[in-house]
Amino acid sequence: MKKITLIALTTIIVVSCETTPKKEKITVNYPITNKVDTVDTYFGTEVKDPYRWLEDDKSEATEGWVKSENKVTFDYLDHIPFRNDLKKRLEKLWNYEKLGSPFKEGEYTYFYKNDGLQNQYVVYRKKNDGDAEVFLDPNTFSEDGTTSLADLSFSKDGSLAAYSISEGGSDWRKVIIMNTVKNEIIEDTLVDIKFSGISWKENDGFYYSSYDKPKGSELSAKTDQHKLYYHKLGTSQKNDKLVYGGIASEKHRYVSGSVTEDGHYLFIYPRTSTSGSKLLMQDLTDPNSLFVTILDHTDTDSYVIENVGTKLFIMTNMDAPNQKIVTVDASNPIPENWVDFIPETENVLSPSTGGGYFFAEYMVDAISKVLQYDYSGKLVREVKLPGVGTAGGFGGKKEDKEFYFSFTNYNTPGSSYKYNVETGEYKQYWKPNIDFNPDDYESKQVFYTSKDGTKVPMIITYKKGLELNGKNPTILYGYGGFNISLTPSFSITNAIWMEQGGIYAVPNLRGGGEYGKKWHDAGTKTQKQNVFDDFIAAAEYLIKEKYTSSDFLAIRGGSNGGLLVGATMTQRPELMKVALPAVGVLDMLRYHTFTAGAGWAYDYGTSEESKEMFDYLKAYSPVHNVKKGTAYPATLITTGDHDDRVVPAHSFKFAAALQEEQTGDNPTLIRIETNAGHGAGTPVSKTIEQYADIYGFTLYNMGYEQLPNQAVLKEFKE
Repeated sequence: MKKITLIALTTIIVVSCETTPKKEKITVNYPITNKVDTVDTYFGTEVKDPYRWLEDDKSEATEGWVKSENKVTFDYLDHIPFRNDLKKRLEKLWNYEKLGSPFKEGEYTYFYKNDGLQNQYVVYRKKNDGDAEVFLDPNTFSEDGTTSLADLSFSKDGSLAAYSISEGGSDWRKVIIMNTVKNEIIEDTLVDIKFSGISWKENDGFYYSSYDKPKGSELSAKTDQHKLYYHKLGTSQKNDKLVYGGIASEKHRYVSGSVTEDGHYLFIYPRTSTSGSKLLMQDLTDPNSLFVTILDHTDTDSYVIENVGTKLFIMTNMDAPNQKIVTVDASNPIPENWVDFIPETENVLSPSTGGGYFFAEYMVDAISKVLQYDYSGKLVREVKLPGVGTAGGFGGKKEDKEFYFSFTNYNTPGSSYKYNVETGEYKQYWKPNIDFNPDDYESKQVFYTSKDGTKVPMIITYKKGLELNGKNPTILYGYGGFNISLTPSFSITNAIWMEQGGIYAVPNLRGGGEYGKKWHDAGTKTQKQNVFDDFIAAAEYLIKEKYTSSDFLAIRGGSNGGLLVGATMTQRPELMKVALPAVGVLDMLRYHTFTAGAGWAYDYGTSEESKEMFDYLKAYSPVHNVKKGTAYPATLITTGDHDDRVVPAHSFKFAAALQEEQTGDNPTLIRIETNAGHGAGTPVSKTIEQYADIYGFTLYNMGYEQLPNQAVLKEFKE
């Protein structure tokens, strides 16, 4: 039984933010946030939810609250004396040409390129050694640059392409079909598509996935019936064939379909959560063929990555937590007939194919190692990479004799290389011309001990010659969930931070995929506290070894990483000076009631499944663990008002609770990007503004009156 009554707060909370040795004092007048008398009962326990009304993203009241909070936040940020300097430096460093690795489709070679400060990457193409021409320019999709290119897929002969666009950062997509020969749009735009790839069946049409479009607020959409459709060219979307899903007794939150390169088979992957899928097969050469079930459970992850005729190559973690590749004949593809092709090793496997070879990329303590195999399973060579870091690409069509791969690490901007599949030789294809010297910086991998004795790796990157005096501004970034691996990669924003004498530290927490399924599972459900303990231990290591101290430590993470920050700052508020939770999952009792949230239950569990799970979630849920009279770190919460993955209500509630209960001088602010979603496709201009605000807020609350490294400001100060 639920009772709702509006109760208005009648006082304005005033916080004087005075951080030695700053001369200026900024007074923060937080907006009045109404409270409602909402109570939910879980297994006999009543839980108050006073900010429930903020879940209605389309109400006038919520819209007014967002405007009021943004006014307070930007008034504060406007007082930071070096905020504009940071923005100008970001713009200057960002302004260099960026080029993606080329790929071949039909008669053309395509590549993504950004001239420097373009809001979105442009897709170019060229024939042989001819001049490049613009194929798709997402910067023309909308006036404000918030419509982005989300996916691009070509038919087998390259004569057709389908691309999806995201508007305002939404996960809902539109799909547009092109004749690439004439470079013109054909057919009507497909709409209301979500969490979908695009997989072509010859030149006849393609497979895509979606849910039924919700009526009213998209944030309350039911997402337990994902469906796979087939769109036949020349027909209306309303006549698209339902291929799989929509059966009431078999609800799947995610269903994807993939056609083999030779067009012989369709493979379908129905999922009930973000981990584990069934596996079904259909022979597309037989119009009357039925689905063949290869796996009828969702206990493991298995994907068909290649076929030679009826011989299938499947990547799986069944009885192999670090993954392996097996082979089986399509005539009877059940697991009992699987034969190891590339066996499991102590390192996590991530394979690709191209040029008639398999490329087995392994993570060795989050660092790339690549082995090349032929189709008999014979090791051809280890690919000697350009350095220690992260390699990507290593894939192409079977007939390709050359393709491209990328390489990067935390202090090396990404470059691309052309690889000869027969000789194993490669040469640099493109190197960025950036106003940043990687030789001035270094990365160091350390292993520290978490609370329960587990060894956890962490890479710490900083400017050479750094003095370990405990006074270095440091960002500790983490994620720790959903089998996601954090591997070394260059970031312009991180470069700016390190340029100012900052340290950037990234631990590979449990819950991630760096050490396979066991490492992932060790950070899920009732073991989720392991993730927070790993993060806390990373902070303690940095402080103990005098890289930094609590006065100069900021913690940052987004999405599941936003949960990480929220849980860490509520459990150990004295450990850090600044907390930066972005688009975070912060209400752990209700996360599963919004959009795709229920699909995250493999990692989190839900408050409704058992009393044990409810108690566990409530014990760390950031929204429910803000305690009155606690001095929390200076906090800048960031979110997008149209985030339909991790809905902004999480951040809204957390901000409201902190503003009411916080004591001491540290500000608690929320920066709400308008017409923005979960982060993908965010225009460059908005990203630059956001990081100028984040870094400005962070350094200012660490006590800086000016940027630590003034030398980089000279050219635009003059």
